[in-house]
Amino acid sequence: MGDDKCESSMGSRDRELLMPVADGEEDAEASLLKPSSSSSSSSYHPGREAFYKVLRSWASKKFMSGCVILFPLAITFYITWWFIHFVDGFFSPIFAQLGINIFGLGFATSLVFIFLVGVSVSSWMGASVLGFGEWIIKRMPLVKHIYSASKQISAAISPDRNTQAFKEVAIIRHPRMGEYAFGFITSSVALQNDVGEEELFCVYVPTNHLYIGDIFLINSRDVIRPNLSVREGIVIAVDLGKTIVQLIISLRDDVASSNTEYT
Repeated sequence: MGDDKCESSMGSRDRELLMPVADGEEDAEASLLKPSSSSSSSSYHPGREAFYKVLRSWASKKFMSGCVILFPLAITFYITWWFIHFVDGFFSPIFAQLGINIFGLGFATSLVFIFLVGVSVSSWMGASVLGFGEWIIKRMPLVKHIYSASKQISAAISPDRNTQAFKEVAIIRHPRMGEYAFGFITSSVALQNDVGEEELFCVYVPTNHLYIGDIFLINSRDVIRPNLSVREGIVIAVDLGKTIVQLIISLRDDVASSNTEYT
């Protein structure tokens, strides 16, 4: 009996000694957690986050600026390099068969060949050969459409005014008063009516670069002819008007103001 009492008293004493120890451990754990929460709160700095945001925005803008600058250069060099290899491929196999392997020799030969073709076409014999070749091409079912479309595009920028599709640059009032459209005079027609004969200009207004547009028949007195060449007009139409001159002067001072409103 005495031993049991001793054991029970020792067990209760041990429990009393253990209870404060557990409380101390909980306090220690709480104290360990508090510094971590305080350290996590102290690690958040609004100024640092704002700095990182500004830095990311600045870096992205500079990267896009570099892409904008390098993209047209890369496209230009790529197309130029491809064109050189493409043109060089016409005559380089012939030089390769002769044992001459010089890069660019085929390209230079192609340029000389193109020049000689331009010279020969200006003569009667060259024009006859070209006409015979066109006659054969126009008899082919599919090839004639491709040739006709490509010839119209090349004729638009031809330096020969006899075959040039765009005769002059024109500015017309379209689609309503106070607004103007940029176009090209392609031909002129005569309109016979009760009043008499009226001269009309056929004005082509491109709506999608040069190969798609609208055709308008405008009275010759209502067409404004600016001091721009056809080549300058083509460049303005292709680059969406970014290279247009700051001052446009009409070549005709007697252009009458039109009272017709286009709808």
